[in-house]
Amino acid sequence: YLPVDFSTGTGLGYAFINITMPVLVPRIWEAFSGLSQWPVESDKVCTVSWSDPHQGLGSHIERYQNSPVMHQDVPDGWKPALFMQGMRVEFPMPTKKIKAPKVRSKKAPEAKCDEETAFQ
Repeated sequence: YLPVDFSTGTGLGYAFINITMPVLVPRIWEAFSGLSQWPVESDKVCTVSWSDPHQGLGSHIERYQNSPVMHQDVPDGWKPALFMQGMRVEFPMPTKKIKAPKVRSKKAPEAKCDEETAFQ
């Protein structure tokens, strides 16, 4: 999951990857640690760490299942996604009514949103 700034449509600078096979952790850690070749100009360098305070798939599903990021007006590409054997699967349905996200008033001129009416 790559969290997005709702007012600009850009990433917040971090992401979550849930690794289900512990034996793969060192390989993935090595692949991402120090990564600095981005499709856009940036001097950012990737660092890798364990998620805190949420650790594991169940904890992250619980964290986001009823989150405003899952609101119907949020573009699908901005929401957490689940994959099983490389195929996207449905994220568990919310268990309560989802509030629309609060968007700060620093709207960028080129917000990268797939839906023109999101959050209006």
